[in-house]
Amino acid sequence: MENEILQQIDIHQIQQSRKDSVDWDNLPFGRVFSDHMLVIDYVDGAWGKPVIEPFENLSLSPATSVLHYGQTVFEGMKAYRNDNDEVFLFRADQNAKRFNQSAIRMCMPTIPEDVFVQFVQTLVDLDREWIPTNEGYSMYIRPFMIATDPYVGIRPSATYKFMIFTCPVGAYYTEPVRVKIETKYTRAAHGGTGFAKAGGNYAASLYPAKLAAEQGYQQLIWTDAQEHKYVEEAGTMNVVFQIGDTIVTPKSSDTILDGITRKSVMEIARDWGYKTEERKISVKEVIDAIESGELKDAFGAGTAATIAPIKTINFEGRDYELPEVAERKFSNEVLDYLNRYKHGETEDKFNWLIKF
Repeated sequence: MENEILQQIDIHQIQQSRKDSVDWDNLPFGRVFSDHMLVIDYVDGAWGKPVIEPFENLSLSPATSVLHYGQTVFEGMKAYRNDNDEVFLFRADQNAKRFNQSAIRMCMPTIPEDVFVQFVQTLVDLDREWIPTNEGYSMYIRPFMIATDPYVGIRPSATYKFMIFTCPVGAYYTEPVRVKIETKYTRAAHGGTGFAKAGGNYAASLYPAKLAAEQGYQQLIWTDAQEHKYVEEAGTMNVVFQIGDTIVTPKSSDTILDGITRKSVMEIARDWGYKTEERKISVKEVIDAIESGELKDAFGAGTAATIAPIKTINFEGRDYELPEVAERKFSNEVLDYLNRYKHGETEDKFNWLIKF
């Protein structure tokens, strides 16, 4: 199946690129789109012919099932280009694996992991000139799948559309973030879809995030649905702490996304000789560590932000200020290392890169 699909890719290039109209020194995140997109449809139990074509709007029936029942999954990943015009994908195999895990949970067809990666590589290579080389910039890649049956009835769709588009981006956060520990609203419960990158997960998070933003916080730290006593995720990212000499993060579960950046951070920490723990972390433990001075570092880890330092944690109406970001050792060093790694500026000792 892999070879059959890959050999069939039709490429229809845009006649006039739009990249000359882009302000490359002032790129907002997720608003400027590259020239091309990849599209492949699933019909009659099989994937059809993949096509790369100019980026354009979709035409859908008002009855398209994804619009009513939210049967959709996506991934987020990045491509990087260095001064030698070498392009790198970071751990793309993990995105492919997680995409299929999400698809299975949402009752959608899967795509062979090798095919997924080759689709991404082919599209990125075609638009490689859209990958910024400015420091801190990259190309964001959005693979996604939607249910496309024109049918208003609650059942799995019989037809699907898988697509990939890309966009050059600047930094997701431009400064350390203030977060609030959420103890009323719930992001995910056991048995639900919390581990999947399903659109509905993010839709459900918008209202409590809006309330937090009105109070001056850029993100929430979600807690468990049953007792609201244990830390789970930090908004659109996983959360990592350094308590004493230990790098600690909540263990992935069916309520916590298996973040690729988080996973990489923990592997790097172990390689550097840090003690690491992936386990349940109580809110009380975090607050106690702040008050005792044992909390040395706290940050979000995710594809969009890579490492987002947390400067303030609010809990039960009180702001707890964390150590100065500039004085933190681990998060600053791991951010620098990941940035150099993703640009091919250091040894690929973990075999995480695809270079082309």
